Amino acid sequence: MFKAYGLYTHIRANRLRSAFLLAGFVVLLFALMFSFALLAEALSAPPGAPFDYIFALAVDDLKRGWPIGVIAAGAWFAIAYLFHQKMIDFATGAASVSRTDSPRLYNLLENLCISRGVPIPALQIIESDALNAYASGLKEGQYKIAVTRGLTRELTDAELEAVLAHELTHIRNRDVQVLVIAVIFAGIFAFVADLTIRRWDFPFGLSPHRPTARDDGRRGNGGAALAVLIALFIIALSWGASVLIRFALSRSREYLADAGSAELTKNPDAMISALRKIEAHAAIPTMPSRMQYFFIESPALHPESGLFATHPSVESRIAALIKFAGGRDVAITRETEPSFLPGGGRNPLDPPKGPWG
Repeated sequence: MFKAYGLYTHIRANRLRSAFLLAGFVVLLFALMFSFALLAEALSAPPGAPFDYIFALAVDDLKRGWPIGVIAAGAWFAIAYLFHQKMIDFATGAASVSRTDSPRLYNLLENLCISRGVPIPALQIIESDALNAYASGLKEGQYKIAVTRGLTRELTDAELEAVLAHELTHIRNRDVQVLVIAVIFAGIFAFVADLTIRRWDFPFGLSPHRPTARDDGRRGNGGAALAVLIALFIIALSWGASVLIRFALSRSREYLADAGSAELTKNPDAMISALRKIEAHAAIPTMPSRMQYFFIESPALHPESGLFATHPSVESRIAALIKFAGGRDVAITRETEPSFLPGGGRNPLDPPKGPWG
């Protein structure tokens, strides 16, 4: 039923993405260390100190302080590895559910896992009327699938099975590892940059909001002002790099997970009808924006431009299921469906041209 969609290529690319993100974490950590050293030296520099003097002091601070950065990176890796699931659960509000509490969910997931001989992930419920789901975890024994309460109420057994198969495919394809690393390990930089840019008081007369009382002759201190600007630029650059993480989260993962669902259930129509229902009620207003990457659908993450999208539109996903999995949708006819296929009709299940595609 399916055309080859480069599963092993996708898994290999995910491993490369994971290594890239972890290495990028360390690079960004040192960049932030240097920016904070530059800020500190600019604030403590004597009036009239030239920029090269302040810059040299900041470089010296980094040379002496880099072991602290290595220790900090190691500590954060350990914390993120040990407690990433608690962080995710806290952010999403997901809570574990037992077989007694939800036999329907467990029976559907168990049948899927038995059919492929894979361990059964733990199940969680998010108490929300929205229709959505996600998978998380870093390795076997840690994987979890979370669904909203609304999803269990509104979807038929076939549709719910299709969604569970979609999330199980994310686990099998190692998509969840990339998402956890991107959001939990490397995502700390976006938080630091956001905090700094929003709350920094911009001394030396740079702030349009509040003049500083400490400029006692420093207003003309061009070296310190330049150092502050460069430090803020580095912080902004680190934030921009964290945004580029989204480019490492290949949009093809959702097409592959949809295809995997159809393969597991032999019912692409159920995946299509589930997506239709989810599309209309996917938003969870209280959900932190950075956690939306995990979910099966998040309208905010596929803007019209497409360039910054990490989720393809539901229309494109349904079109792919119709064209390549033989699915049917009452909202789409066989004659019109190719018009909104992504990539000018290219099979979205083909492997990307590069590891970050």
